[in-house]
Amino acid sequence: MHPRLLKTFLAVARSRNITRAAEVVHLAQSSVSDQIQALETELGAALFTRAKSGLELTPAGLALKPIAEDLLRLDGEARAAVQAAASQTSGQVTIGALETIASARLASWLPGFQAGHPDIIVRMKVAGSGALLRQLEEGDIDVAFCFDRRDFAKDASDERFARRTIAAEPLVLVAAPGRGSTGHDLAALAMLSFVATEPGCIYRHMFDTAFAEAGVAAPILAAEVGSIGAIARLVAAGAGPALVPRFAVTDALARGEIVELPWPGPMRTAPLTMIWRRRRVQPPALKQLLTAARDTLVPVPSARAGLGLESANRSKALFANDS
Repeated sequence: MHPRLLKTFLAVARSRNITRAAEVVHLAQSSVSDQIQALETELGAALFTRAKSGLELTPAGLALKPIAEDLLRLDGEARAAVQAAASQTSGQVTIGALETIASARLASWLPGFQAGHPDIIVRMKVAGSGALLRQLEEGDIDVAFCFDRRDFAKDASDERFARRTIAAEPLVLVAAPGRGSTGHDLAALAMLSFVATEPGCIYRHMFDTAFAEAGVAAPILAAEVGSIGAIARLVAAGAGPALVPRFAVTDALARGEIVELPWPGPMRTAPLTMIWRRRRVQPPALKQLLTAARDTLVPVPSARAGLGLESANRSKALFANDS
């Protein structure tokens, strides 16, 4: 069974739709159908059946799916082992990232990495945390950059993945100029209408947790927004304060569109984490990117963000032992 056929089979199995699978594997719909037919002919069994909800795997297809995943994983490891033995560093790496991290961290970092590694092609996909973990599991991306939530992440103890926190990003309370004061405690803040991210986001989790731990009811929300950029604009327009990662609103703070207010109690941070699949041999191109991200992705923080530097230094000591 050719790996190309297995990759197409898995794309159809996951999307349950020929059209969506064709987009994933960058083929025409007719080519996807031809490849599935060729695989079924080779195996002598139908792999899919049509249903109202889309294509469903037959018993033969269900039996093939985990084996196909293992075979493709071994195919990738074999290629990586050969590249490493031949001292090849070229290749392609697909990064997955949250929108905030992609725009505020990776967009300015990637050009420098590519200039220093012109033989490595880097692609980037932007998605939410749940989608990133699924794409990593399915092999659609090589590494995910997200904010780690070990209290909720169901794969936190999954031995298939390695993870490394490279910084602890401070979360800050922001408001429109003239709309806030420095004297708020959590009870006073709870009386305000906030702009917040959607449920499931780490910022929202930390926002809700801060009030819950203090025994204070969470504030009424003026709006729930999926984009940090949109939240900053709503805050600037006077919709209400928000709790956001400082690096995502640095420019807005510098322009004076919003102001930072003290957050009552301990400083809240979001752990910026890389997650990648463990392999016996990592592809050289991916290994180069992981090392560069660990060493250069997060700039040296100010004294106010010293926690991030401490976290990054601990990461360097542990990173070399991960595979």
